[in-house]
Amino acid sequence: MPTLVRKSLREYRRALVGWTVGLCAFLGMYISIYASMMKQDPETFGAQAIAKYPGALRDLMGGMSDIATGRGYLQAIAYQLLGPLLFTMCAAILGNRAVAGPEEAKTLELTLTLPVDRRRLVLERWAALALGLLAVALVTLALVAGASSAAGMGVPFGDILAAHTGLFLLVLFFGTLTLCVGAAFGRKQVALAVVGVWGVAGYIIETMGRSIDAISWLRWISPVHYYLDGRPLYQGWPYGDYLVLLGATAVLLMTALLAFERRDVGV
Repeated sequence: MPTLVRKSLREYRRALVGWTVGLCAFLGMYISIYASMMKQDPETFGAQAIAKYPGALRDLMGGMSDIATGRGYLQAIAYQLLGPLLFTMCAAILGNRAVAGPEEAKTLELTLTLPVDRRRLVLERWAALALGLLAVALVTLALVAGASSAAGMGVPFGDILAAHTGLFLLVLFFGTLTLCVGAAFGRKQVALAVVGVWGVAGYIIETMGRSIDAISWLRWISPVHYYLDGRPLYQGWPYGDYLVLLGATAVLLMTALLAFERRDVGV
C-alpha cells in the first residue's frame, strides 16, 4: 500500500472508528425496535407511524406505506433518509481532510515539498478516503444483515447487499465531491456548503419530483436519483444507475486532479 495512503488512513482512524460505532449504534437500535414493536402488531404500529407524518413529510421519508413490513421498515430507517444522511456526513468530513483541511492548517505545503507530485497526492488521498468509507460500509453491512435477520425482517441478504452497495456509491460520490471542491478552492466551509446544498436539494428533488411535474426533470441531475430510483432493497441490483454514480465519481476525481494541479497553494 502506498505510503501516503497508509498515512492518510492513520489520520482518519479515530474518525472512522467513531463514525462506525455511531452508525452501528443507530442502525442496531432502530432495527431492534422492529422486533419489539412492529412485528408484534404491524397494523397498529404501522398506522400510528404513518399518522405522525403529514403527506409531504411522508413523501420525503419515502412514502412509508409499507413501514410495518420488514423490508419497508429497513428501507425507511437504514436506506431512505437517516442512514444516508449520517454516512454522507462522515464522507464529507473525511473528504475535507484530504486537501482542504491540511491546506487551512498550513501543513499541505510541507507535504508538497516532498517528492510527491500533486496528482499522486490527490489520488492517494482519494484512495484512502475510498478505503475508509468501504471499511465503514462493510462493518455496517454486517450489522444490518445480522440485526435484520435476528429481528425476523425476512429481507434476503442479496437485496441488503444491493442497497448497501448503492449507499456506499452515493457517499463515495459526496466524499469525492468534497475532496474536489477542497482541491479547487482550498476551503473546508466551501466544500461543506456545496455538498450540503447539493445533497439536500438532490434528495428533495428526487422524493418530491415524483409527484411534482415542475421539478421532475431535475431528478436526472440528482445523485440521489441513481441511488433511490432503482429501489435495490425491493428489486435487486440497478446496474445502470450504479454505473452512473461510478462515472460521476470518476469525473469529480479527474476534475480534482486538474484543479489542484493548476492552483497556487503557496508553495
